[in-house]
Amino acid sequence: MEINLVRKSGKFNFEAINPAGHTVELDAKPEIGGEGRGFRPMEMLLVGLGGCSGIDVVNVLTKQKEPLEDVKISIKASRKNEEVPPIFETINIHFDLYGALNEQKVERALALTFEKYCSVSNILERSATIKFTHTIHS
Repeated sequence: MEINLVRKSGKFNFEAINPAGHTVELDAKPEIGGEGRGFRPMEMLLVGLGGCSGIDVVNVLTKQKEPLEDVKISIKASRKNEEVPPIFETINIHFDLYGALNEQKVERALALTFEKYCSVSNILERSATIKFTHTIHS
């Protein structure tokens, strides 16, 4: 795995590029001179968590032959601001799942995702408490 970053503009605006050519912009917070031109690095960790867990949940539900029509993921996190660096303290991730889904299979898919498959959650849970919830919309 390789990611390259190129400074774009301003002090802290970078573009990250993966081997497939996909890009994402990053920037620092305005308080230190960022210009709002991209995600902040800690936000990218949450993006990674959402993407990793979302992919895993969809994969498990697909293998269970559940009729998943759509999924939306919301993440809210708090940081230990009194510490340097201010790492995440709690992360709450909520899945809105759409389709005629079996509750037990959804719970199983989420448990497997967070206990076994999602690499990002396994890394983040070493320093933060991660709680996941869900709502099924039939």
